Amino acid sequence: MTAPLRPTDAQALEARVAARIAAGLAEQASEVPHDIAERLRVARDQAVARAALLRRHAPQPRSSSEPIVLGVTSHGLALLGQPAPWWQRLASVFPLAILVLGLLLIQQQAELEQVHAAAEVDALLLADDLPPDAYLDPGFAQFLQEPMP
Repeated sequence: MTAPLRPTDAQALEARVAARIAAGLAEQASEVPHDIAERLRVARDQAVARAALLRRHAPQPRSSSEPIVLGVTSHGLALLGQPAPWWQRLASVFPLAILVLGLLLIQQQAELEQVHAAAEVDALLLADDLPPDAYLDPGFAQFLQEPMP
């Protein structure tokens, strides 16, 4: 993405392009026949009058302390507009926060289910009928004394 253009840079670029076009047209003006030159002059006068009329009726730009952003994306799309207010930027982060919270709750629920499954297996093993020799086995006694994982 290229750096955003400031409005003054864009205006300077437009002025340079317009000057080059005007210079090219002025060079070729001497070769145009008189009747065509007159029709071009009348068309030019009409265009200038129409542009002046449009300028008079065009809405006046708002005066704002926020700068206008002018830029070009990597796909060639020109962007022009005011930066979003703080609450819109915060609202755009809200779905991401909800997603992260949901993932954390899913992880916690999965761990809790694993603990309950292990506790259920342990309870079934301990509630099962054991032969009397199992209680005398030192490994079984150690197993009962170990804390649950």
